[in-house]
Amino acid sequence: MKKLLAAADQYIRESDWKVTAVLKFCLLSLGMILGMQVPEKRKKPVLFGCLALFAATYVPLMTKLLRLLLRKSGAEFDS
Repeated sequence: MKKLLAAADQYIRESDWKVTAVLKFCLLSLGMILGMQVPEKRKKPVLFGCLALFAATYVPLMTKLLRLLLRKSGAEFDS
């Protein structure tokens, strides 16, 4: 498992934002395909779980991006 995680870290280090975006679209489409396989009576709990997971991952990602943007804009004003 450590080798797999190390390979994933190396893959991301060698990738630019475009490759990462394509990877995210690939995972999104896989998630949608799997979501279509959920029985109708179980869709609501799965939806709420997915929404919770989305919020739990989106907020930290956007916080990091906003900090980066603020740091970059602050550096521009200092120059």
